[in-house]
Amino acid sequence: MMNNYEKYEAVIGLEVHAQLLTNTKAYSSDENIYGATANTKTSVISLGHPGTLPRSNKKVIEYAVKLGIAVEANIREKNEYARKNYFYADLPKGYQITQDTTPICSGGAILITDKKGNTKEIAITRIHMEEDAGKSIHDIDPFNTLIDLNRAGVPLLEIVSEPEIRSSDEAYQYINEVRKLVRYLDICDGNMEEGSLRCDANISVRLKGDTEFGTKVEVKNMNSTRNVKKAIDFEIKRQINLLESGQVIVHETRSFNAEKNTTISMRHKEEANDYRYFPEPDLQPVIVNSKYISDIKKKLPPLPKELHQKFTTQYGLSDYDVNILVNEKNIALYYNELCSFTKNYKGAANFMNGIIKSHLNENAITISDFSISPERLASLISIVDDGRVSNTVAISKIFPIMLISNESADKIAIDNNWIQESNSKALENYIKIAIARYPDKVAEYKSGKTGLIGLFMGEIMKLSKGTADPKLANQILRTELEK
Repeated sequence: MMNNYEKYEAVIGLEVHAQLLTNTKAYSSDENIYGATANTKTSVISLGHPGTLPRSNKKVIEYAVKLGIAVEANIREKNEYARKNYFYADLPKGYQITQDTTPICSGGAILITDKKGNTKEIAITRIHMEEDAGKSIHDIDPFNTLIDLNRAGVPLLEIVSEPEIRSSDEAYQYINEVRKLVRYLDICDGNMEEGSLRCDANISVRLKGDTEFGTKVEVKNMNSTRNVKKAIDFEIKRQINLLESGQVIVHETRSFNAEKNTTISMRHKEEANDYRYFPEPDLQPVIVNSKYISDIKKKLPPLPKELHQKFTTQYGLSDYDVNILVNEKNIALYYNELCSFTKNYKGAANFMNGIIKSHLNENAITISDFSISPERLASLISIVDDGRVSNTVAISKIFPIMLISNESADKIAIDNNWIQESNSKALENYIKIAIARYPDKVAEYKSGKTGLIGLFMGEIMKLSKGTADPKLANQILRTELEK
């Protein structure tokens, strides 16, 4: 049956819910905070008591507009709220305030890059504002489900893609790009493990060349990008196996079991859900005019797409280097500032993606906690470029001192006598001493054992106490040995 998988293609659409980094909830002044004691961040408004009235949170609208601008969507001027009615234990009002026919953003796209470096745009259907439900907890009490309503009313943006994703790899890339974007915009922390970024996948399969969609299955409860990938891979194979064995795919909602890497049925969808949407009577429509959009656009930080283009075209970096740099906003911005103090853009990227990333990871800190300013780091790159110190001395000796002092790389190198000896006469003296110590090795070198060059270089570096310019010393040494 494995050979038959190649006959099919997957059709995937993703619904991503981004929990917004506002101080308060979407329609009340309850504090929006993760990890608080259960049911301590609620009020009569978020609990839906009779006679209470919601109020729109301006930050939610601002964050929605920011995301809309970033994905180049059309931003609606008149935004109406709607009630989505359904009963569930963690939905205290019995309805959810959302947007139905008037999503704040429509259109736009997320650009993804596959493993081969090819780019593809995944179109966005809509982005709308809504509130979250509470949380059902099943693993504390063995006999009862517990309810925590702290999350009820927390603001969300739901980002719905067109069904243009064709593989789990593309889905993985798409979610990573969405997460990167909301982090750059500072509207969501993108933490899937804490539920602040959640993804549901609508998956179907069809024979290649067919234009009709197959029966769609929705998969929920995926709390990491890797699990999204695993769930989609499993579901594609499951659906193809059903079709190949003559069975029918059921329109249903399934849950992903991360322990077994399988999906399991939650509920069938024989008919479309009737949420009885109607306009929210307690909230006035919100008008988003062109001036408001323009003002927000002026304050946006540089975005991944913009920085990627700048780093590849203006700084001449490879896609590999750029993808590492722009993956994290503060790293990219630090590098961008660093390049205002040095013209060695590749050398700067090597420092960022090498020793600095290692230092941050080893010490479990972010670039915001990094003690060396871009200007001081540029001084280290400069003395390596000028040949005053070797790259090895810069990384192993000067860099550690810069972490704990405010001195420039140049001063540290001078104070510690680490400036490379580039005087050819001084180098010739070290080389003659090294050659004189190993006359037998000189003979072996001349007979063809050129690998012995390392022995002589090691001796030269010892004699010069590490200050010899390796490149120049190597050139003079080879000339002497070949006489």
